[in-house]
Amino acid sequence: MTKKLFAALNTYRSEVSHSAAMNMAIDEVLLERAELPTIRFYRWSHPALSFGYFGKFADVAAYARECDLARRWTGGGIVFHGEDLTYAIVIPRSEPAFAQSSMSIYEKIHGALIDALREMGAEAVVAAVIDAGASVTEASYGKQCFTNPVQADVMLDGRKIAGAAQRRTRRGLLQQGSIQLATGRVRPTGGHVDLSNELEERFAHALSFECEMRQLGPELLERAREIAQQKYATEMWLRKR
Repeated sequence: MTKKLFAALNTYRSEVSHSAAMNMAIDEVLLERAELPTIRFYRWSHPALSFGYFGKFADVAAYARECDLARRWTGGGIVFHGEDLTYAIVIPRSEPAFAQSSMSIYEKIHGALIDALREMGAEAVVAAVIDAGASVTEASYGKQCFTNPVQADVMLDGRKIAGAAQRRTRRGLLQQGSIQLATGRVRPTGGHVDLSNELEERFAHALSFECEMRQLGPELLERAREIAQQKYATEMWLRKR
């Protein structure tokens, strides 16, 4: 069993789906305000594509008629959203885990996800592939993330099912990740795993014994709307590169 990364963890489970810009903004507000380690699980109101901070708009422009586009604040490659389970983890600067290297945090978070999947019957493993020059902040921009596994991604039956990217600020660390189980489930030998609240709960508890469910309050959501309108929903941000 993976050692718990956090002593306590605030957990948000969004019952309401949001636009791509709003999802990005909520994650930023959580980083701005978090006093304890936090995980948020969320869905998308429309099919969406997110791409890393360092990515080029030209690489995703052709998808604009098919889905919402969002440039993430974190790095990484191109990720399609809609059928996946998306999460964000915030680690405040005051948290001991923040002092660890980005790769160490990445590995431990994915180790916890693997523990959760194995509890549900899926024999997921950590990827040993290393993409030359890749990092958890800038890796794979311009590429479709789930066709390009890098070190410590989560694999199942030879296929990448979970990847993530990070950003560090003076406030803390943000990791945004996607868990993609085809058509909402995987079918390991002898059973299946639903992409459901059970996986969310097991993943959170694999990160910490002390998980407290929280609600996104109106003040936080209002702040997120401001950021979405001023940043993530603007052409200036989307076409930054």
